[in-house]
Amino acid sequence: MSVRDIERAIDALPAEQFREVRDWIVERDMKNWDKQIEEDSDGGRLDSLIERAMADYHAGRATTL
Repeated sequence: MSVRDIERAIDALPAEQFREVRDWIVERDMKNWDKQIEEDSDGGRLDSLIERAMADYHAGRATTL
């Protein structure tokens, strides 16, 4: 099955089934994103960003949300 076949099948869905597929895709994408962030964090790939943010915070260059 090609991507185009999947697109056509999705286009043919009734509104409620389309929403179910959309929600499933969004949920899957969020889980993949969370997994990638966790892997990046565990691998130390976010350390420099954290250090820079903490330096800005301690230097008073941060605002309260």
